[in-house]
Amino acid sequence: MSGVFNFTFVPWFRSVAPYIHMHRGKTIVIGVPGEAIAAGKLGNIAQDLALIQSMGVQIVLVHGFRPQVNEQLRAKGYEPHFYKGTRVTDGIALDCALEAAGQLRYEVEAAFSQGLPNTPMAGATVRVISGNFLTARPVGIVDGVDYQHSGLVRKVDATAIQTMLDGGAMVLLSPLGFSPTGEAFNLTMENVATEVASELHADKLIFLTDNGGIRLRPMDPPGDDNPVDTELPLAYAESLLSQLPPAEKPSDMGFHLQYCVTACKNGVERSHIVPYLVDGSILLEIYTHDGIGSMVVDEKLESLREATIEDVGGILQLIEPFEKDGTLVKRSRTEIERDADHYTIIEHDGVIFGCAALYPYPEDGTGEMASVTVSPQVQGQGDGDKLLRRIEQRARAMGLKSIFVLTTRTMHWFIKRGFTVVDPSWLPEARKRKYNWDRKSLVLVKKLQ
Repeated sequence: MSGVFNFTFVPWFRSVAPYIHMHRGKTIVIGVPGEAIAAGKLGNIAQDLALIQSMGVQIVLVHGFRPQVNEQLRAKGYEPHFYKGTRVTDGIALDCALEAAGQLRYEVEAAFSQGLPNTPMAGATVRVISGNFLTARPVGIVDGVDYQHSGLVRKVDATAIQTMLDGGAMVLLSPLGFSPTGEAFNLTMENVATEVASELHADKLIFLTDNGGIRLRPMDPPGDDNPVDTELPLAYAESLLSQLPPAEKPSDMGFHLQYCVTACKNGVERSHIVPYLVDGSILLEIYTHDGIGSMVVDEKLESLREATIEDVGGILQLIEPFEKDGTLVKRSRTEIERDADHYTIIEHDGVIFGCAALYPYPEDGTGEMASVTVSPQVQGQGDGDKLLRRIEQRARAMGLKSIFVLTTRTMHWFIKRGFTVVDPSWLPEARKRKYNWDRKSLVLVKKLQ
């Protein structure tokens, strides 16, 4: 094994460890569209999910079958019929859905049964269990269109699913449901995954898609200067949905976003839109700092918000110990009261556990991130990352191209998150005049995409 490999592998593996610990025992619902299976991605997806499960994560896998049903319909001489993005399922389409579900269930179970030596599945033991966990109801007649055998989830047997998960199995669900009278209904993968995640109070809901997320400037074309926005607060995601036209196709920007919003409002902590065309995208989303797709997060869980004058006392109480030991530069109450609107805070039950301030220098296209503090009671739980992401969002909204910090003790935390060390002469002229040469703080800069 080469020394170069050792040098890169060991730090990488250590950096992943906190995420392994964080997700152990958590429940994740993953929606895999039929398009991903048709594109030949099932094998790699199965390998990655087996690996994730081996690290203590409970997984519910919901597969779709849109292209497979369409293919079978056309093979029988019929064209698929959709209205407002939902399939109109007549008797023939229902037969095709039942046939496609059976075939795909076989393919998924086969993918998780592989165990050839020298492959990622070697030694993996994945028990995949399916069942009649869903009760459905008909969509009915909408705008004079009878959806016939198309349905929506009426009830999820969350207790039975959780029992299977607690027993170490992976639960596989097809987008089919049955009424109390035994009538079958064709559901959508997105509806099933969202309802199951909501009823299980899952920690994550992940949709694999072909577009892979929402851009920083959603209305502009994708590109290097308009990358995927890795975190969308729930309020922003709802606002964006209200500006978009109704989503009818999976390729529409708001199609998966609407389900992510619904899941978060129903108590799912985080919902993700991840590209299936990128190999290992689920691993990258779960086990790396920034992820690869877009995550919708309900900030009400921790009340990440901008500060008001009423928060000054709590901010002072939080930062005082760090000022005393020299980690932070001392700031007076008057100064914090004057700059209260510069601060972002994290609070829970009225107690402030974290804060950070943004002081913009618009003429230089940059801003200073200052007073970055997380209470020792919650350090290591990701609150510092949340503050950093919010400061970056605020800076982008101001049109700033970079942010910088001055620090004497926490430089490694910032370097790990994309900051680079620069000479103090880099500082904006107005900030340079206030630089304390006796303190000898390092200056670190992060460019904003």
